[in-house]
Amino acid sequence: MQQNWPKRIWIVRHGESAGNVARDAADLAGHSRIDIAERDVDVPLSALGERQSQALGAWFGTLPEQPDVLVASPYIRARSTAEAIARQLTVQPQLTVSTDERLREKEFGILDRLTRRGIEELHPDQAEFRRVLGKFYHRPPAGESWCDVILRLRSALDTICLHYADRSVLIVAHQVVVLCMRYIIENLSEEQILEIDRQGDVSNCGVTEYAAEPHTEAGGALVLMRYNFVAPLIEAGAPVTAEKDANVAAR
Repeated sequence: MQQNWPKRIWIVRHGESAGNVARDAADLAGHSRIDIAERDVDVPLSALGERQSQALGAWFGTLPEQPDVLVASPYIRARSTAEAIARQLTVQPQLTVSTDERLREKEFGILDRLTRRGIEELHPDQAEFRRVLGKFYHRPPAGESWCDVILRLRSALDTICLHYADRSVLIVAHQVVVLCMRYIIENLSEEQILEIDRQGDVSNCGVTEYAAEPHTEAGGALVLMRYNFVAPLIEAGAPVTAEKDANVAAR
């Protein structure tokens, strides 16, 4: 049965977060643990992340076709990015940001807040399991694999398709969510999505966009229009970053 897709979907990674900055500092210093006081859900945008979000929002506000549905991960960095975009929309300037916990960051369990060095030092068995199984299937204790993320994202997309088949939907979430959404929407294989991942990280505030095939009505098959699109940041003079999140060593 054909999937009844929205007529357009944008999927955006949040702006640079304080967690991105802290992880870079930990790696540079050779530390095993990342120094972040907040829960992952509470990690805010950095000052640069706020600037990136503003730049992306200004770009969305110039589009002839703008989002009329805005859904975000409940994590503060994603919600803040979504709200910055919503404030600059001109077609629906009062658009409300809805949150969906199924769009949350991948959960890392016992590997939370560890650098790659920390994982190898403190949990060498998990480092070996990940090497053998690969990141697509490896599930750390109390955490998730990419397959687990994909399972909940299939459910989230089903809900979006059910309620917003004739709408233009903007989703603001996390790097793994962007990649796993591509896996689902494009019906990719494990090898194909991991090759995309190997080519480089998803940029903060990078845009992935899908639209209904030309000459088909809303609800038809989606075509990838752009991936990791950062021109709005460059044009606004906001530095482009593709920093790994605080837990990305486990990703």
